[in-house]
Amino acid sequence: MGAKPAALPPITRVIEDDALRYVNVPVEVDRAKRTATLTIQSPRGAPPSQIGAIEAAGAAWYPLALARELEDAILSMRTNELDIGTWLIKTTGDAAAVLASDATLLANKDHWLVRETIGYLRRTFSRLDVSSRSLFCLIESGSCFAGSLLELALACDRIYMLALPDDPTRAPKVTVGEANFGLFPMVTGQSRLQRRFYDEPPSMEAVRSKAGQALDADAAFALGLVTSNPDDIDWADETRIAIEERVSMSPDALTGMEANLRFNGPENMFTRVFGRLTAWQNWIFQRPNAVGEKGALKVYGKGDKAVFDWNRV
Repeated sequence: MGAKPAALPPITRVIEDDALRYVNVPVEVDRAKRTATLTIQSPRGAPPSQIGAIEAAGAAWYPLALARELEDAILSMRTNELDIGTWLIKTTGDAAAVLASDATLLANKDHWLVRETIGYLRRTFSRLDVSSRSLFCLIESGSCFAGSLLELALACDRIYMLALPDDPTRAPKVTVGEANFGLFPMVTGQSRLQRRFYDEPPSMEAVRSKAGQALDADAAFALGLVTSNPDDIDWADETRIAIEERVSMSPDALTGMEANLRFNGPENMFTRVFGRLTAWQNWIFQRPNAVGEKGALKVYGKGDKAVFDWNRV
């Protein structure tokens, strides 16, 4: 029997005005707009690739630190910010460093620390799947949605990617990596790419053929990896209107819609709990936001505006 691993040290977190400060996952909350922005940082510098260096880094090893901080941020937001119904997911940093970190995970996945860290990342990404929040991904200049961090985008309800046809050096890129083909499965047992493309062979083969390539907005849109690819002229207005529109909708109806759409695919006990449309419909139409005195169904056709309780549950 080996020695029991030492307990992990507390996460470094600073709570400031409408912000949670982590090393890798700073969170900014805009209460007036009822949105929160989570900006995930890439590894800083070359991540360790040898087991000895990984063990020496311990809790500071990037994949483990990311999993811990992202999970803490998600749970803190879900518990303490019930009115913040829309989360904006961004990344910043070096995509090559992300892919190098992923390569280390794949090469050493049978080592106990690496294996447990992969499992921790899988569970943390799944916490986004089961969060009753609208998730919008914004891919801008300086983003590093590659490999494991691309999973964050694929977990979102919509993905907006900035197109810069006149400035290719600043144009953001996304890179599908080997980690996106099953290293972090959803509760359906599918990868998020399989869920996005309904596991259709032609679409999956098209994406597989582009693995490892840095794709700009037009190429990513052509593959179906992103929802929309507005250029720099339309970016600010298109994203603002989309976010404001989503924020204005009934939180109960959104919760049901998001849960149903995120769990298509093979049915199992988890999808029965989270994704059955009939169960969500029954719940939605019994809620005060639908049938209360100022609920959407009660004021429909009267010329009045519904008054919603913005709590997301």
